[in-house]
Formats: sequence, structure tokens, C-alpha cells
Amino acid sequence: MTAFVHLIRALRIQAEICGQMGSPFNEGLLERIAFDLEAGGPSCRLFERWEATALRQLADDGVMIRVANTFNHLAMGGEAEALSAAWPRPGAPLDVDAAWVAARAAIRTHFEALSTFLDHEPQTNEVRRAGGLLGGFLTVAAETGLPLRCFEIGASAGLNLYWDRFRYEMGPVTWGDPAATVRVDADWQGAAPPLVPVEVIERAGCDRRPTDLTDPVQRRRLLACIWPDMFDRLARSRCAIDLALAEGVTVEAADALDWARSRVRPQAGAATVLFHSVFWQYLPQATQKGLAAAIAEIGASATPQAPFAWLRFEPPPTNLRIIEVWLTSWPGGAERRLATAHPHGASTIWLG
Repeated sequence: MTAFVHLIRALRIQAEICGQMGSPFNEGLLERIAFDLEAGGPSCRLFERWEATALRQLADDGVMIRVANTFNHLAMGGEAEALSAAWPRPGAPLDVDAAWVAARAAIRTHFEALSTFLDHEPQTNEVRRAGGLLGGFLTVAAETGLPLRCFEIGASAGLNLYWDRFRYEMGPVTWGDPAATVRVDADWQGAAPPLVPVEVIERAGCDRRPTDLTDPVQRRRLLACIWPDMFDRLARSRCAIDLALAEGVTVEAADALDWARSRVRPQAGAATVLFHSVFWQYLPQATQKGLAAAIAEIGASATPQAPFAWLRFEPPPTNLRIIEVWLTSWPGGAERRLATAHPHGASTIWLG
């Protein structure tokens, strides 16, 4: 087998996806890295751990995103001055060629820093995904007439635990405090969900490796997972981080299956919602089955006075380029596809 054949293909697939999703910079950067691997350039040493890894495993481990993010992380810190100078910034034209020249040189001069970043799986705590989830939360609140208890698995830094503190301006959907510092704007097609007031009386989240926002090193790593030419996403995330820190966010370090079994139970007088976004695809198949069974068990204990809902913003298994928003409600276990959405939450088509 030719060295890096699967990684080269994976990088080109991801480059196309980045272009389609509005990041010409990442598209060009990943293409140049793929060419460098083909030519036996310095990228071969940096990414040698994946020289013979199969395509499916590369996707499961988020390797293509790690590859782009590692240079972004280094550029954000200022340690590599030439790289930082060539990196995207508001008001300046994109120059992928200059950025790649600096990135290629940084492989030699900052090899250890780049390699260390690659050890950690990506955790993109995308705030705009709350816009796709909003319709589900509002549907639960409208149909039950109860306050909500919200539990997130795969919560990363816990930014979306505070979805009800955001301001949403998405076509016909305007909801939330107009003075909120976190603003979610997106395209919206279809009718609006029930725009009812919502009271969240409890919120909690877990992650196998949660991001501690009080640690500037971990905070920088989180921000590095935002594509560097998407300045609005970066600004929104910074505002969400400030909000989460002000609220004293806590994300428990725990396995999602164990945590759901021990932590999540219906409670009389409130609607309990378990939710997640772009998390399911990274779980081993056995864990997916176990978690789905555990959620069904929790649902089986729900009553009209203590309802339970499972809300998810996830791609279908056969197409990772689109998102579907599903809601399963107990008692009864009725399942509905509420919407389809852009993976970063830039648009929603409401079906519910």
C-alpha cells in the first residue's frame, strides 16, 4: 500500500467539505498538506502515526480536523511569528500560499508543539448548533407546560448548557433576551416552532475529557477547533465562554453511558431532556447500542407528571455532511424528525 494513501484521500474529502461549508482557507490548507504528503515533504514526519490507518478509522478519530486545527492552535498563540502573521485575520485578504509556506516551516521549528496538539481528539463546542436544538427544547416546553431539566452528554466545555441565555434571530424565529451577549443568527426555512417562554430549573453535562474553561491552555485548544477564516464563529464562542465562566459552568468527567444511567431520571413537576450534538458518530457501535438502551430504560420510567425527552442534533450514519434533529418523547416513546440543519448550525429547515 502506498504510504499515507488513506490520509491523503481523507484530507481531500475534508478539504471539499470545508469549501462547501464556507472555509476556503481550510480547503486550501488541507489540499496543500495532501500534496506535501504525496511529495514526501515534512508533513510525513508530523503525521506518520496515521501512515497506514484506514479511512474509516481516520474519520472516527477526527484526524482530518486535527490536522488543520494543529496549525491553527500554533498560529493563535503567537509562538511562531511568521505563521501568526500569515494566518487569517478580519479585514485582510486570505493568502493560503503564504500561510502554507509558514506552516510547512513550522513543522521543523515547532514540531513538538504541533505533535502534542494532535494527541487530543477535536472538541468543537459549536455554539450555533443551539439554534438547531432550540426548536426541540421549545417543543418539549410547549407540549408539557413544564419547566425543563437539561442534561447534555458529550458537552465538551458546556457552552450549550446555557442555550436559554442566548438570543436567537433566525428568520421567523426570534427568541431569548434581546440584551443577551451570545447571539445566534442563522437562516431558517419553514414555520417557526412554538415560541413559548422556557424556565430551565436544572442543567448538567458530562464529557469523557471535558474542557476546563478556567485554564487558558485548554481554552485556547477549544478555540483552535474553530476554522480560522470563520471570524463570526470565533467571536460568538468567546462570548459563550465568558457567559459560561460567569455562570460557573461545570462539566463532569464521566463516560456518557455510566453518567446517563446514574445521573438522569425523570422528575415530577419538570420535563427532563437529555441532549447531544455531533457526538454520537464518535462513539463505538457497542457504546451507541448501550446508550440507546439506557435512554429507552430512562424513558420507560417517565410519566405524564414526569416526562422525559431525548433530543439530538446528529448526522445520519450514511451522510455526515447533513444534520438531522430528532426528538423522542416519553411516556410513549414517540419519535419525530423535527429538522435538518447545517453541521455548524448556519441554517435550519424546520419540519416539526
